[in-house]
Amino acid sequence: MNYFQHDSAIVDDGAQIGEGSRVWHFVHVCGGARIGKGVSLGQNVFVGNQVVIGDHCKIQNNVSVYDNVVLEEGVFCGPSMVFTNVYNPRSLIERKSEYRDTLVKKGATLGANCTIVCGVTIGEYAFVGAGAVVNKDVPAYALMLGVPARQAGWMSEYGERLELPLSGEQEAICPHTGDIYSLKGKTLSKKARD
Repeated sequence: MNYFQHDSAIVDDGAQIGEGSRVWHFVHVCGGARIGKGVSLGQNVFVGNQVVIGDHCKIQNNVSVYDNVVLEEGVFCGPSMVFTNVYNPRSLIERKSEYRDTLVKKGATLGANCTIVCGVTIGEYAFVGAGAVVNKDVPAYALMLGVPARQAGWMSEYGERLELPLSGEQEAICPHTGDIYSLKGKTLSKKARD
């Protein structure tokens, strides 16, 4: 075993967990899960069978990552945030064949107590604020706040708010890294350094 597992954690046979990952108190990882290297699974995290978690993700306490959720590299899941995988659940109706895929792309942050309704894609380095409810796709670098979540701005890869309108043609510089971000229409991208 090339990762840390607390004595109280349960990792089912077949689960793949990468080097240097940490599986803390009362975590349950199902046998079909694939978890990258350098991942932190906080206290009381559940990881389903049909889940892929990329390298260097941080999943804070009390998060359940249900089947059909894919987290790319470097995703941050804040404490007690929620994923779903059935759009219209009922206890009396079996809907396991109706799971909807949720994709969270590289570097995105999902704030504490936010809810990600199944079937959406969260773009690279997007930032979902605490308590927000996301029910539609989120553009890369977008800052999403509220219930339901609406775009309130743009964030740099460093995690700083950029002074840009929601749409138009403009550039902004991250004050911490000096990276330049270019807004064209409703799409933000980071410019390559020379």
